[in-house]
Amino acid sequence: MHELLSGNPGDKVLLLGNEAIARGAIEAGLAFATAYPGTPSSEVALNFYQIKQETDLYFEYSINEKVALEVAAGAAVSGLRTMVTMKHVGMNVAADPLMTLAYTGVNAGMVILTADDPSLFSSQNEQDNRFYAQLSGMPMLEPATPQEAKDMTLEAFDLSEKLNLPVLLRTTTRINHSRGIVILGEIRPRVTQGSFKKDPFSYVTIPAVSRNLHVKLLKKYDQALELANQSSFNEIIGRGHWGLVANGVSFSYVWDALEDLKARDSFSVLKIGFSYPFPDETVKKFLSQVDRVLVVEELEPFVEEQIKAVAQTMGRTIPIRGKGIGRLDRLFEYDPARVRTSIAQYFELPYQGRAVVDLSDVPPLPGRPPNLCPGCPHRSTFYAVRKVAGDEAIYPTDIGCYTLGMLPPLSMA
Repeated sequence: MHELLSGNPGDKVLLLGNEAIARGAIEAGLAFATAYPGTPSSEVALNFYQIKQETDLYFEYSINEKVALEVAAGAAVSGLRTMVTMKHVGMNVAADPLMTLAYTGVNAGMVILTADDPSLFSSQNEQDNRFYAQLSGMPMLEPATPQEAKDMTLEAFDLSEKLNLPVLLRTTTRINHSRGIVILGEIRPRVTQGSFKKDPFSYVTIPAVSRNLHVKLLKKYDQALELANQSSFNEIIGRGHWGLVANGVSFSYVWDALEDLKARDSFSVLKIGFSYPFPDETVKKFLSQVDRVLVVEELEPFVEEQIKAVAQTMGRTIPIRGKGIGRLDRLFEYDPARVRTSIAQYFELPYQGRAVVDLSDVPPLPGRPPNLCPGCPHRSTFYAVRKVAGDEAIYPTDIGCYTLGMLPPLSMA
């Protein structure tokens, strides 16, 4: 039996973040899953593929992210709990149906995993997909640990059905590929038989229909905002007069930094997990108890700007900073040392820093350039095209692994 199908409620197991997401979906009664694989999301789809061999779960690797989203949307509109997974740039491919799907909504839980890749470990850009929630009007959850990855996946299905709206589950590489102890829950029964009811005035988005659907979407936003303000995933920890705000893996860095700096009693920490709609009432409560704030978030100042906006509406004039403090910038993923030194600098805490280990006598590691996988069909395609077109031809590339054709011995792209 597949390991994600075994175990009893309450059992503790060591899971990769992506495995925890897959387990959360299975516990939620997932019936229909689609994917276009891409790191850092790929292991979620792999587990669904393996589970498919032992159960009546429907799973497919779709031809691209747009098709994956459309197929999954059809199942969700027909009453099946559905999940679609992709990496961050895949959302660009799926954006066309995504925006319309926010208007039409769904009739069963639908969760869309978007896995962002700060530091571009295996990607062509470093975009921040939190803005897709704001753009589409869909709620968004962001886990900080493998345990939360499972719990939030489960919650996302329930939230989707409360609102009849897909829910975005946004992760980053460090969450997808970290391991942690996860407490298992009960696996709900899977409903695999759905039915589609024709309803052109809900699903055919001509202008006359979409005008009404937009009104419904904004009402769902109000419902989602109320739920965000009530959510246990948004938590104020501590009663100190200095404030820290963090989401995702950045929260773990912040919490460890305060332990290292021996300063937890001086801080109130706002941990944001249900990040869109932005929990304004929770933020107001947080801002009322602090006199200075530092926002720690990777990539864009999404939370920082929202925090400043809430402070303005409540007339709270305190320093609120984020990007530009120490090494907190819009580039790459953070790490514990970067966060620790930035907190110490902003709040003027005594901190010596840790001695740098002298590695001058250690030879450099051999290079390991990225390469096409053994047996990849792109190899033979590149080879055949080059034989025909020659070395002087210009070979444009697209997204995906085939950009690796730029390296020797193919030396294309």
